[in-house]
Amino acid sequence: MSEYLLEVKDLNKHFDTPKGVLRAVDGVSFTLEKGKTLGIVGESGSGKSTAGRTILRLLEPTSGTVLFEGKDITKLSRKEMRAMRKDMQIIFQDPFSSLDPKMPISRLIGEPLLQTGMGKNKKQMEQRVLELMETVGLPPRLYNAYPHELDGGRRQRVGIARALALDPKFIVCDEPVSALDVSIQAQILNLLKQLQRERGLTYIFITHDLSVIYYFADEIAVMYLGKIVERAPAEELFAHPMHPYTQALLSAIPEPRLNSTRKRILLKGEITSPIGLPKGCRFAPRCEKCCENCTQVEPELVEVTPGHFVACHCPLAYE
Repeated sequence: MSEYLLEVKDLNKHFDTPKGVLRAVDGVSFTLEKGKTLGIVGESGSGKSTAGRTILRLLEPTSGTVLFEGKDITKLSRKEMRAMRKDMQIIFQDPFSSLDPKMPISRLIGEPLLQTGMGKNKKQMEQRVLELMETVGLPPRLYNAYPHELDGGRRQRVGIARALALDPKFIVCDEPVSALDVSIQAQILNLLKQLQRERGLTYIFITHDLSVIYYFADEIAVMYLGKIVERAPAEELFAHPMHPYTQALLSAIPEPRLNSTRKRILLKGEITSPIGLPKGCRFAPRCEKCCENCTQVEPELVEVTPGHFVACHCPLAYE
């Protein structure tokens, strides 16, 4: 059996719009080992959330392959995919909008059990919900509470409990702490790490916050306009960023030192529209290191050093 829980090969998700084809995810490929975390980072509009949802088939892929434990889930029927859902879950960004305000916490957490036919016995259902609440740090007194009665951190704990209800192997965390206060963010991140250690969970962690992902992910993929432009182990990426876009993102992380000598790299202009993309490198219009080849030929993601992949023509990027 493969050591990889997840293998994504040339995944595409395109949307037809009145102005043309929007290439939200365009040729994304990577592998993810069991029990590990892949962080996906990038600006808003880079395609990271769409990639996560397409991998889970919450959005149907335009083309490509997603192998989960060696099985291509893109070819499964709706019924077969429904059975697969228990192993693949998601934690959404906004814990308030992702919870039905008319349902109590007990029903929200137990809903996956009801949908899969695993919650027919009322007593067992109640026991299982209370177990999940204890696992994520929710007191039993909140069993009949409603989402509007909880703060953001507790609402997100409800979302985590829902994701854990069916004992999944793989969870996509779609910016799960971006809507929370900093102190609450740390609690949720520690909870997710603890659950990973105890249950052997595999994560894709989607975020725009590189300072968060450094401490959470084993490997980081940087996305720009639907493509992965750099991928490497977390420590390697922070120590030796090679793509100009990654270098700019890392330079924007605040440093709590008055005598910091790190130079801030300011990107020119806004992120290019993903509709009607020009030929060549998608980052070229904003890149200070852009050369003539960048505007003519789209770079491929190649392994520059062991485990470190970069899509860039410019030799200056590897200094």
